[in-house]
Amino acid sequence: MPTREEVLRRIGDGEGYEDAGRALGIPAGLAYLIATGLPADGSDSLAPEDYQRPGLRLGGTQALLGVPHHNPSERRSIDEFVHGRVRADAQMRAAATTQQ
Repeated sequence: MPTREEVLRRIGDGEGYEDAGRALGIPAGLAYLIATGLPADGSDSLAPEDYQRPGLRLGGTQALLGVPHHNPSERRSIDEFVHGRVRADAQMRAAATTQQ
């Protein structure tokens, strides 16, 4: 297992977590965890002192997990379900016509 110093050295040399992880033979999310002590899934709330951690990446880090993600509201079946509920409800139909 690579050390924190090894990961931080690679990050400090300009590599991203994806490249550092690949070079060290570990997933990018694990490289982030080793370097920062924080999970890449964004599940932790950061305390003010956490913003001083070496290697911290501001913004989204979930992509480091390598898990495909999508917005489920983009699924056709969900749109069809919502539109069906609107058609079945008089108040919803009235609201839909006033918004168009």
